Amino acid sequence: MLSYRHSFHAGNHADVLKHATLSLLLEKFKQKAKPFCYLDSHSGGGLYDLHDETAQKTGEYIHGIQKLYQHRQDYPELTGYFEAIAHHNSDDQLRYYPGSPEIARLLLRDHDSLQLMELHNTEIENLRNNLGGDERVGIHHRNGFEGLPGILPLPVKRGLALIDPSYELKQDYAAVVKSVKQSIKRWNTGVYAVWYPMLAAERDHSQWLLSQLEALAPKNLLVAELSVEPQAQDFGMHGSGMAIINAPYQLDTQLQALLSKLHQHLDPQQNGEQSVRWIVQPG
Repeated sequence: MLSYRHSFHAGNHADVLKHATLSLLLEKFKQKAKPFCYLDSHSGGGLYDLHDETAQKTGEYIHGIQKLYQHRQDYPELTGYFEAIAHHNSDDQLRYYPGSPEIARLLLRDHDSLQLMELHNTEIENLRNNLGGDERVGIHHRNGFEGLPGILPLPVKRGLALIDPSYELKQDYAAVVKSVKQSIKRWNTGVYAVWYPMLAAERDHSQWLLSQLEALAPKNLLVAELSVEPQAQDFGMHGSGMAIINAPYQLDTQLQALLSKLHQHLDPQQNGEQSVRWIVQPG
């Protein structure tokens, strides 16, 4: 949706789950010397000022990355994630928060590459300004739903695609499924990480989305969910999830340990829940 700006939500609990999971996945890929490609279907601007009026209006980062950042020494598995944040901040002051494209850019190696898609006219310019100077990065001003399968297959077999639209439109859920289905047909060796919100009961479509992804008959499907408050009836996002197709070996064990700590730090009153489960077991 062209009115959506992620700056209102940058660094919130959903971003923490998404980017922590992304960091684990990228480290998995880096365990092998061969190059790989990172693809981002809804890239946003790449970097966000938490002192900006949009971030200050909601203050969501206060209950997300700001709360977690003081405990970063407890997360050796997320060293790269916190180093990416520290890269844009000085004197231990948290002002700037990198989005998924910038986190990936800072974690990738010289022989890896990034393909980034964004449709919003302002955000694409921000993305170009923030990441356009890196020769490893390809930036595409296009709809990520059709753009992801549209640029596949890639010259390299190894890669990770992050799919994280705003879901402001109900149609986004079906668009995600269609995009993933088309992409798998063209690039079945890729890992697909789908972020989704967990909303109030009357608006939540997360279980429908997971059932549709399961129906694609992937090789495996791993789901990690984290909520920080009880589900409301009519409004609000109480948590979010990551659905990972072709999840790498032992990612489930890593996520179980990680989410236990994230839940403790982001939801100290334990009002929400966390879970890691296989919907489709590895063959």
